[in-house]
Amino acid sequence: MKLSTQSAVPVYTVSGASTARPLPEWLIRKRRRSLKQDPEFTNRIELLQDFEFEEASTCVRASEDGNWLMSTGTYKPQIHTHYLPHLSLSFARHTDSLNKTFVLLSSDYSKSLHLQTDRSLQFQTPSGCHYTTRIPRYGRDLVYDKRSAEALIPSVGLNGDGYGEVFRLNLEVGRFMKGYDVDIGSDESVVERTALQGGVDAGSVNTAVVAEESHNLLAFGTSLGTVEFWDSRSRSRVAVLPPPIGMGMLDEKAEITALDFHHSGLSLATGSSTGLIYLYDLRSPVPLLKKDQGYGYPIQTLKFLNPTTKTKAATAEPKILSADKRIIKLWDPQNGQPWTSVEPAVDLNHVTWVPDSGMLLTANEGRQQHSFFIPQLGPAPRWCAFLDNLVEEMAEDGDDPSAFNSRRSGEIYDNYKFLTMEQLRALNLDHLVGTTSLLRPYMHGHFVAQRLYEEARLISNPNLWEEKRAQSIQQRIEKERESRIRGNKKVSAKVNRKLAEKLMAREEANERRRARRTIEKGGGEGEDADAEATIAADVTDAAVAAANGESNPDKEAKKPERSNLLTDTRFAQLFQDEDFAVDETSREFQLLNPSTKVDPDDAGPRRPRRLTAAEEEEISERRASSGDEDDGSSSDSESEAERKKAVAVKKARARGDRDAGRLSSASYKKAGHRSQQQRARAPQMVVSSSTARSARPVRDVSFGARAAGLGSGRGKKSIGNSRGVVGEKEVTFAPQKKGRIGAPQEDRESSGRKIGRKDRRSASGNVFRKM
Repeated sequence: MKLSTQSAVPVYTVSGASTARPLPEWLIRKRRRSLKQDPEFTNRIELLQDFEFEEASTCVRASEDGNWLMSTGTYKPQIHTHYLPHLSLSFARHTDSLNKTFVLLSSDYSKSLHLQTDRSLQFQTPSGCHYTTRIPRYGRDLVYDKRSAEALIPSVGLNGDGYGEVFRLNLEVGRFMKGYDVDIGSDESVVERTALQGGVDAGSVNTAVVAEESHNLLAFGTSLGTVEFWDSRSRSRVAVLPPPIGMGMLDEKAEITALDFHHSGLSLATGSSTGLIYLYDLRSPVPLLKKDQGYGYPIQTLKFLNPTTKTKAATAEPKILSADKRIIKLWDPQNGQPWTSVEPAVDLNHVTWVPDSGMLLTANEGRQQHSFFIPQLGPAPRWCAFLDNLVEEMAEDGDDPSAFNSRRSGEIYDNYKFLTMEQLRALNLDHLVGTTSLLRPYMHGHFVAQRLYEEARLISNPNLWEEKRAQSIQQRIEKERESRIRGNKKVSAKVNRKLAEKLMAREEANERRRARRTIEKGGGEGEDADAEATIAADVTDAAVAAANGESNPDKEAKKPERSNLLTDTRFAQLFQDEDFAVDETSREFQLLNPSTKVDPDDAGPRRPRRLTAAEEEEISERRASSGDEDDGSSSDSESEAERKKAVAVKKARARGDRDAGRLSSASYKKAGHRSQQQRARAPQMVVSSSTARSARPVRDVSFGARAAGLGSGRGKKSIGNSRGVVGEKEVTFAPQKKGRIGAPQEDRESSGRKIGRKDRRSASGNVFRKM
């Protein structure tokens, strides 16, 4: 996007080639690397996707709803339809012959009628070509009368009656109606050859226009330079507008090539083949205004830029757009003064204006179609509203060579500034409302001329310059103060984060201490203080970079003299490799750091502490003592004594643990200050009962100890068989009298017989067997 016209009204070229012959595709691919350095190629804006044809474009039109854009071109003959809200190409369709012109029959793209160069009319729908018909002679133009639903096709040559003919195709009935006979002069070759097409110099009806918004009058421009007006209701000629006196030289033939009605229906603009434009009032045959395009080429496009809403039509200034194959001009219909112009590098075939906007789209020779944006003509269309912001940025950028900066920088919207009524009262400008054109009402305020605004502000506040100067000085002071403040830098070490933060805090404290000493010595205002601050900043940056695992090759050459664990590259893996992670829950760490409090959530799974040699020996003795005693060889008194002894040992051990946790005890350092939660995780000593059978294997003891154990527990009842002799086993059967059931325990033990449990049932207890 660049500024193509530097004048009072700037024109921006949004898309389109700046040369008459753009580079071919194969050369662009070959020179792609060199084109990356081309600012024009790199800063280009592709407003619409594939808004181009292989060779040239013929006609372009926008739909009434503002969402679709259709264009035709060659080669090969094809139709492109763009969906504007998406800025993309909806579809591309090929045709059998070249397109002359086309019209959109509906408010969108769904129905269109195309006039081809092979005398055919094609009806296009979203599904494709709906129907094709042919006309007797070649058509020059195509218009659509909405009130009668007829397509009007002006043609070349004479009919059988010696008149030029405008074909009527009624779309409601679906057939051709009797055409309009327009006087285009006689052709002697037609009479001699009896041919309907006419000779080389045969006359023709070149163009047609319909006054849709007013009286619906039809106007046809002829090769004789006349304009005939027809009424579609009576299908008769109303009037004929002859060519103006002195329109051209006697040997020069001026034809009417373009026509357009004003929305009021009272003004008519005509364009001739010699580049002259005449503006008429229908109530007078004398032209009101004559305008020369300047190049002498036929006028191809002539358009009154009429807003579609009454509010914009009442406030906007009227403009007329005229274009030939060389230049596009916009001028004032009141006095003919030029407003702005656009002269592209390629020949133009057709120009269309997007309603209620400042966008112009062209069909031209060359590959790319052009699009121009005029901010003062109107805002950007809603499908490319971002162009308004781009134009404002370019207008305010004084360093941009493509910016519109012929006047003071920052002046936009036609050098006007928007002010509310409160602001106008503050500047004492409220008495000018409605009395001058320097204040233009808009929404809840007014647009005020920029020069008037500056003068009024200086008058209302004479000390404005001093206030601005003091404000700028204060801003510079605040900026310098902000540059002195260094924010707290976070350390993002992968491992040993607490260690890195601890070292970082220690280093910052040392730097503050050194800076304080330097200030006390009186060196805070010289170069030594700056060097000290620079070294401190470098040390801090290097520490953060080392903890984060980053490296700065630019600062490796100027390392500070003082270094620590964070800045030393030899210990860089300490904060990056997980193998060097410090386990704060280990016993060694707690011995070295007794005051460190470990977070239970960060502790993780803890490994059990290994037993000391004394604890292992005590456990082994306990297992031996429990293995030596059998369940049937211990008495109740001995089991009670063992239980009391175990309780006493447990109390003594608990008392020793409490003493070891005190600061005044002598064993504080040896025991290691452990919390109750840590002591709970240590191995627990369990005292087994002497009456319970041990599941562990019995320790191998001497033969004498085993015999003594058998003798001491002979009177105790046992589950298994009693062993009376060590070595060989003797069994004696002595018949004895059965004792009574209710006898005391002492009597049964003295009788020498063993009785089983009471709760144990036996098959011998059958009632019938005891009878």
